[in-house]
Order: sequence, then structure tokens, then C-alpha cells
Amino acid sequence: MEEALVSLWNGLPFFVIHSATSLVMLLIGIFIYTRITPHDELKLIREGNVAAATTLGGAIVGLSLPVAFSMASSMNVWDIVVWGVIALLFQLAAFRLVDLFLKGLSHRIENGEMGPAILLVSFKLATAAINSAAISG
Repeated sequence: MEEALVSLWNGLPFFVIHSATSLVMLLIGIFIYTRITPHDELKLIREGNVAAATTLGGAIVGLSLPVAFSMASSMNVWDIVVWGVIALLFQLAAFRLVDLFLKGLSHRIENGEMGPAILLVSFKLATAAINSAAISG
């Protein structure tokens, strides 16, 4: 029992620092994502727009997966920060790529169109899965 407590005590600072860093990276990523996209996701969600909630939810999961995988395979906090930034850039690129194929994506999300929202979430999650696999390599 004593060994388990010592192990817990020794690992706790590592756990707290890495978890807090990952959470901060996720929150920063969400903040930047919502500021860069042409539409106001939070306003639309407050108004009941399911398409906006779907795409923001996809962005949150899409940002969290690479950050989680980087935390699992990181040697230090800087790994989490670097991969968190890269994950954000890839999520923004996924939005722009889908917007190229579906003209007026932001406007369509504002109008509550679920088809484009689902396609966008699919691209975000696929991008996150590929990034996560590459990070854990």
C-alpha cells in the first residue's frame, strides 16, 4: 500500500502539469477557432442552431484528440504545446478545404444546414484521427 501512495505522490505533479497544459491548449484552440471562423458559433448555438453546435462540437473533439495523443506520448510539456498548435492549424485547414468544395460554408451553417455541417465534422474528425496517429507514431 505504501508503494502505491509513493507512486501516486511522485506521479501527481506530472499528471497535473500535463493535464492542465492539455486543457489550456484545448481552450486556447477553441477560442482561436471561434474567432477565426467567419460565423459566430456561440451566438448561433444560443439561438438554437444545431448545425453550428455540430460543427463546433466536431472542432472540439478534433482539437482534443491530437492533444490527448501528444500528452500520451510526450516527453515534456512542450510536446503538448507544439502538437496542440499543429492540431489547431490542421482543423482550420479542414474548415477551409470543405469551404472550397461547398461554397458559402459559413453562410450555410448560419442557415442551419445539417448536410454541410456533418461533412465538415467528418473532415475535422478524419483530420484529427490522422494527426493523432502521426503524433503517436
